[in-house]
Amino acid sequence: MEVLRTPEERFAALPGFAYAPNYLQQGGLRRHYLDEGPRDGAVTALCLHGEPSWSYLYRKMIPVFTAAGLRVVAPDFFGFGRSDKPVDDGWYTFERHRSDLLGFIDALELKNILLVCQDWGGLIGLTLPLACEQAAGPQRFTRLLVMNTGLGTGTVTEGFKQWRAYCNANPDLAVGKLMKRGCPGLTDGEAAAYDAPFPDQRHKAGVRAFPNLVPDHEAAPGAAVSREAAAFWSERWQGHSFMAVGMQDPVLGPPAMRSLHKLIRNCPPPMEVAEGGHFVQECGAPIAEAALRHFGLATPASAAG
Repeated sequence: MEVLRTPEERFAALPGFAYAPNYLQQGGLRRHYLDEGPRDGAVTALCLHGEPSWSYLYRKMIPVFTAAGLRVVAPDFFGFGRSDKPVDDGWYTFERHRSDLLGFIDALELKNILLVCQDWGGLIGLTLPLACEQAAGPQRFTRLLVMNTGLGTGTVTEGFKQWRAYCNANPDLAVGKLMKRGCPGLTDGEAAAYDAPFPDQRHKAGVRAFPNLVPDHEAAPGAAVSREAAAFWSERWQGHSFMAVGMQDPVLGPPAMRSLHKLIRNCPPPMEVAEGGHFVQECGAPIAEAALRHFGLATPASAAG
């Protein structure tokens, strides 16, 4: 299997991102992750990115979480960010990403997890507590902060079909330009940071693969476990939840999030981010502050604000 590793110099001097890289070997591949805040923090925020972003997406939320004493762990999916990138598009599967993330959680022995997820971070992330529920011992996931995502139960919207068709027609997707178009306030330097993991088209197998991995029929890989996860969230979830919705998202915006909201047991009314698009973490600090207040985890200063 041919694997590419983005040169480290591509990640030098990224705007607003002075975080040290951490690496974990998994199945012969090197995964990158951020690990900020106290390692013995009572709560760990596990921040999962989506397509075609990477942990850079969480740079505005991480300081809020660490200021409140949380440990923050933000991994890059294989094929994205600083993680290794198999060049074969067919290497990427729903179950492989899910299994690897569960292995990552086990390797770091993460506990009392606040799952923070959006886009593919939710498509896969929302299925993880189900696996932990089935394991022996105390539940690892205790809180959920969910943004602009869904469960891949086997149906997709027309908007998603258009997005997938666009990706398939553009195998060398201009990631930075796409991010800037979706986040009008993004600077040129920030857009370049989203381009940093991908020196050329050969590094973009994961970017190409993800849109085609969304389960689009009942028998598609990942659909069955996603339906099991839907039942878990609606019937058995015992933790606390907070939802934030980027209202300008044309694919996973208000209609999709209303459907997801109905599935999550005891989820309070969502925080509506009027100016937020699909990558709502670009408006992330107020979302993180509101979520921490809801969970009773805010520092006194932020709670008063």
